[in-house]
Amino acid sequence: MARSDRPRLAVFKFASCDGCQLSLLDCEDELLSIAERLDIVHFPEASRRMLTGPYDIALVEGSITTAHDRERLTEIREQSGFLVSIGACATAGGLQAMRNFADVSDYARTVYPHPEYLSTLETSTPIADYVAVDYELHGCPVDKYQLLEVVLAFASGRRPQIARESVCMECKARGNVCVLVAQGQHCLGPITQAGCGALCPAYSRGCYGCFGVKEQAQVGPLIDHLRAHHGMTLSQARRSLRAYNPAAEPLQIIALQCDKDDVSGSKKGSGGHDG
Repeated sequence: MARSDRPRLAVFKFASCDGCQLSLLDCEDELLSIAERLDIVHFPEASRRMLTGPYDIALVEGSITTAHDRERLTEIREQSGFLVSIGACATAGGLQAMRNFADVSDYARTVYPHPEYLSTLETSTPIADYVAVDYELHGCPVDKYQLLEVVLAFASGRRPQIARESVCMECKARGNVCVLVAQGQHCLGPITQAGCGALCPAYSRGCYGCFGVKEQAQVGPLIDHLRAHHGMTLSQARRSLRAYNPAAEPLQIIALQCDKDDVSGSKKGSGGHDG
């Protein structure tokens, strides 16, 4: 079969729920514009057509949790001109990265009847921990219009135009009442990347941070404020920071500080002392 002159697009999956790939399929009519501009040569979620590389653009969903996946990712990187990691799993470890703060063998014994047959890494880590990534698109799942913009931008040889402000800006644009200020709810909107359309605050719920930490986010000051003025406990702070994007460094740093504060508080409460 003759090779098309259109740029070749491939979609790959690692440890994930497939939600970000489904966001691409959810584009429906917009997929026609992608098909006109790009040759979709590898997308197992959508087609039996699975051609080998090289690829001009690779979309990669999911985190790396096995040695085999680590090797496969290296091969994908070698075959791809541009590599874009999509979604919370690929950019920050995903929900499964909660294993990073526990003993994975305990999880294996709890979940699997024969854990001795399981081959897995101790951690769930982002794509960028192993290979060079040309662009990261956040979200759980990613926004389909942002995904379209990224794909068509790379196909056109330009930088994607993706907003980098916080969810708070989306709340203002929708005319939402601030659930943190007005209702005292625990909300991660000030430190979370825009892209969801402020979905949770629009329904009077605090932001859970599923779109990942924004650039230059003041994570520590927000958690300090929520603890001092809105009753957030150390346990709640840890759960919030280790939910959707546990491997994101700005969240890891503050979550580890919460661990230390909790240990210190426990020692004081039990009459213990340092040293």
